[in-house]
Amino acid sequence: MMNNQQRIGAIGLDVGGTKTAAGIVLWPTGEVLHRTVAPTNPQRSGETVLNDILALAGCLRAKAEQEEITIAGIGAGVAELVDCDGNVTSSCTIAWGGQPIQQRLSTIAPARVESDVRAAACAEAIFGAGREKRFFVYITVGTGISSCLMQNGQPLKGVNGNAILMASSPLSTACTHCGAKLHPVLEEFASGPAIARRFAQVKRTESVGDCQGVFRAASNGDRDAIEILNSAGEALGTSVAFLINVLDPELVILGGGLGTAGGIYREAFDRSCRAHIFAEKSRGIPIVSAQLGIDAGVIGAAAIALTQ
Repeated sequence: MMNNQQRIGAIGLDVGGTKTAAGIVLWPTGEVLHRTVAPTNPQRSGETVLNDILALAGCLRAKAEQEEITIAGIGAGVAELVDCDGNVTSSCTIAWGGQPIQQRLSTIAPARVESDVRAAACAEAIFGAGREKRFFVYITVGTGISSCLMQNGQPLKGVNGNAILMASSPLSTACTHCGAKLHPVLEEFASGPAIARRFAQVKRTESVGDCQGVFRAASNGDRDAIEILNSAGEALGTSVAFLINVLDPELVILGGGLGTAGGIYREAFDRSCRAHIFAEKSRGIPIVSAQLGIDAGVIGAAAIALTQ
C-alpha cells in the first residue's frame, strides 16, 4: 500500500534557444520545486548542450531523492520538431536532429521528449487557461512562433509531429507599388528577435539588444518602435485569424514572453485578428494570455512524462 505521505513528481525540462528552465513538478498539484534557469548556448555542439541537460536532470533527481520525492519520469520540451515517437527531427536551434535524446534522458528516469509548444499547451490544458476547454489553440510567441491545437486534453501532432509550424513558411506575394516579389515569413517579422532586428535596421545600428529595448523605445514615444510593434502585432493577428477560420476553436491562448507582453503589440494583434476572422459568430472568440507564465514549459514537459 502506498504511503499517504509519499510525494510523486517528474522532472520538467524546457529547452529553448535562449535558456533552459527546469524543475521538479509534483503530481497532481503541478507545484514546481527547485526552479532552475540556465543559458542554453545552442551555438555549441549538440552533444555539449545535451551533456548540460543530462547533468541538470541528474542534479534534480538527486534533490528529489533527498526530499523523498519519487521521480516517475522526465519530460523535455525542446524548441525543435519532434515526431510522434519523441525523436527530435530538426536542428534549427539546437543540433539535436537525429540524436537519441529521449534514450539518453531515460538513463536517469523514464523520459518523454516533446515539442516545447505542445508541452506548454498541455500545461495550460491541465492547470491553466485551457482547463475544461474541449477545443482550443495555444500559440507561443517569443524567440520563435509556434502553435498547437488541443482537443479533449490532447495535442494534435499530425502524421510526422510537425503540426506546429504556423509561422515558418514564406507567403509569396508581390508589392503593389513596385511589383517586386516578396516572400515574408511571419517568424522572421513578428517574433522577438525579428522585432529587435528590424528596429536595429531602421536605426542603422548593429544591435539594440532584445525586443524589450523596442518596447521601451515605444513607451518613450519612438515612432519607429511604435510602427514596428504595430506591424508585427498586425501580422501575427492575420495568421492567427487564419487558424481560427480553419479550425473554429472555442478559445485562443497566447503564451511565451512576447505573447503575454501586452501593450502596443498585443493591442495591434487583437485588432488585426478579429478584423480577419470571417464568421461573425467567431469574432468574439476569447483570446487570453497563458496563466502559467514562465512555468508552462516545465510543468507541461513533466505532465507529458506522467500522462502520455
